[in-house]
Amino acid sequence: MDIFIVTLASLLAGFVDAIVGGGGLILVPTLFAVYPSAAPATLLGTNKGASVWGSLFAGWQYSRRVEIRWRALLPALILALTGSFLGAWLVTAISSEFLRKSLPAILVLILLYTLAKKDLGHRHEPRFQGRAEMWAMSGVGLVIGFYDGFFGPGTGSFLVFIFVRWLGYDFLNASASAKVLNVATNIAAVALFAAKGHVWWHLVLPMAVANVMGSLLGTRLAMKHGSGFVRVMFIVVVSALILKTSYDAYFKNTL
Repeated sequence: MDIFIVTLASLLAGFVDAIVGGGGLILVPTLFAVYPSAAPATLLGTNKGASVWGSLFAGWQYSRRVEIRWRALLPALILALTGSFLGAWLVTAISSEFLRKSLPAILVLILLYTLAKKDLGHRHEPRFQGRAEMWAMSGVGLVIGFYDGFFGPGTGSFLVFIFVRWLGYDFLNASASAKVLNVATNIAAVALFAAKGHVWWHLVLPMAVANVMGSLLGTRLAMKHGSGFVRVMFIVVVSALILKTSYDAYFKNTL
């Protein structure tokens, strides 16, 4: 019964994550609820071990239908991988408490900005070209990769927002490129967790299959309905992230 519950959660997480990120909102709490006595690192490693496959297949699906700007994205992939390793290493040395407290406010600002700018992400008009785009995207990969390794919640949504607001992508193209970068950060995390023995591989296999199925459905819907649909999903996921991160930062230990 436990495997069925976490596999279903992985299916739903893959669906949401493929569209706009935020699958961890579903899968991580489910794992912690079903296995309350397990080590947190093991549950997080198991989550990454399953979700990396959904991210990989979502990126592949997007690349077949959406123009992926590979010349700019490949260096960003390497830097995202590097940043994720650095962030994961740093979190073993210092506390991420300050980021946990400030994250809800940052997400509120992103949500308000997105709601205020009605046309944000509706047109795909890349702001940079050639080498300038490569440097801009590489900077995004390094910074957000570092954040994902150091802390993590909302990584996919942060990537989508930055691609839309700074690089000038529409929501569909932003989601496609964000998913490719997310693969790199997830691979780095899985490698670290696996090296320390914090992955339950017997759970990863069924969860990974379900996550891939959810991600394929999510990418199909995103490509069918376009940027307007992705924008709505972005607003829903960021709103959920605000509630979840606020609870974790200010209320979890007081209730």
